[in-house]
Amino acid sequence: MTPPPETALPLADLWQSLGWPLLRILSGMAAGLLAASLLEALRWTRPLARLASPLTRLARLHPVAGAGFALAFVSPAAANGLLAASHDRGEISGRDLMLANLFNSLPAYLVHTPTIFLLTWPVLGMPAVTYVLLTLAAAAGRTAFTVLLGRCLLPPPPPGEPFSAQQEECAHGKSALRKAWKRFLRRLPRLVCFTVPMYVLMYLLQRHGFFALAEQWMAAHLGWLSFLKPQAAGIIVLHLAAELGAALGAAGSMLQTGGLEPRDVVLALMAGNILSTPMRALRHQFPSYAGFYRPALALRLILANQGLRAASMLLVTLAYYYCTPE
Repeated sequence: MTPPPETALPLADLWQSLGWPLLRILSGMAAGLLAASLLEALRWTRPLARLASPLTRLARLHPVAGAGFALAFVSPAAANGLLAASHDRGEISGRDLMLANLFNSLPAYLVHTPTIFLLTWPVLGMPAVTYVLLTLAAAAGRTAFTVLLGRCLLPPPPPGEPFSAQQEECAHGKSALRKAWKRFLRRLPRLVCFTVPMYVLMYLLQRHGFFALAEQWMAAHLGWLSFLKPQAAGIIVLHLAAELGAALGAAGSMLQTGGLEPRDVVLALMAGNILSTPMRALRHQFPSYAGFYRPALALRLILANQGLRAASMLLVTLAYYYCTPE
């Protein structure tokens, strides 16, 4: 029986605004979780760890962090699944997990770099190259800073940096697939039970104007950005309210009409990126992390991750501002 039009339209809107995005994020997280379970069952974490072993030895991190680092170049979700499973088994401590999560800043960003570049280049041209290189430098700086933190906070690893006895065992073929599938099915309910309520909560907060009010408040307190041209404020506000797409449209228009120079556009996009950090963390990252980690642990990881991200972005923005002529 076909529902009446007044019912069908809201349901269609609900599917487009909530159902489909939630299905996509769950599918991506589930794929990452399955990949992590398969890597564990096949004992491929050790070869992956060898790829990043020079950096992990320098940072005194557990080999699992190296495996997560290598895996994050392909799938940050799978890297999170691998680290979460190792933490649950007690192989890595909370401090090791925190540092491993920060350590993945560079590969996690590189996964999204082609998308960001292809989105910005047609609109901005050469300023897009500058913007992407600055954000890439900030990501590399976060990973380098994590290496220094590890050397300061962690004890030297034991000779050989062996994996646990459980990891030394080898599994092949159908037995590995069965083991991976069992682990996946055991972890999947937790992922769904935490991610879905958190995502729905974020959706309701956005639907009822919580994020809009927060963004309006932030936009009204941008007086400290007076060093930028007044036209740049519109790009920053759009970055806060509608994320990168709308800000790029405004930036492209300003460039074409001569209202802003390329340097001003890059600075405005960087400032908008920094200021949108709290909204991005709450709106997007928290539902994803809550599927892999306990909510309190997920929140700590996100605060550390996004706090370091904002600080690194601010540093490269200031360096660009002072090192380029007006």
